[in-house]
Amino acid sequence: MSIHRTVVLAGATSDAGLATATALIAAGARVIATGRSEERLAPLRDAGAQTELADATSFAEMTALAGKIGAVDAVIPLVGGWRGGGGLAGQSDEDFDALLPALQAVRATSRAFDAAIKASDAGRFAIVSSAVVTRPLAGGANYAAMKAASEAWARGVAHGYAKNARDAGGKLRTASVIFRAEGALRADLLSRAVVALWDLDAAELNDTIITLS
Repeated sequence: MSIHRTVVLAGATSDAGLATATALIAAGARVIATGRSEERLAPLRDAGAQTELADATSFAEMTALAGKIGAVDAVIPLVGGWRGGGGLAGQSDEDFDALLPALQAVRATSRAFDAAIKASDAGRFAIVSSAVVTRPLAGGANYAAMKAASEAWARGVAHGYAKNARDAGGKLRTASVIFRAEGALRADLLSRAVVALWDLDAAELNDTIITLS
């Protein structure tokens, strides 16, 4: 399957980011990968992605990037990480602050690229969450809370896409999707799921949760 789409992977310097970029490029997509380190962006550049030094958690930097690159079909924030353990008493403010960038990236990218995604004939916004949101544990309460907040934001984005289509009296062409990992995130499952984002119409895909298992 060929995907002639422009996809922004924001905060893509993880193994999952590289795997997703590689899969998209193999499918024919143009991939723009962002990160805060030129050194860590090098593998993505070697894989064929266009790399941009930009902070995915910064609305200002993501807005500047959106203005620079023009038309975009999909944006996927990949800022992540895990901190936790020690029961409820171990849910420190420091750990909470360390997890906050994942939510900040979801907010910043969805807002900065909102117009571009809506302008696409098959726009997609997708986040990576975790099944822990369905059964939070004391030792992972910070992490589960952050993922739940990210999911709530992504669903708000989905509502915005649907309302935009209704107000315009047209067909829904944009979709906001939640990928939920069961256990540790597997890069191969994520990359396949991202490539498959265009297998369904936006009306079927918008405001859905796709389990990575």
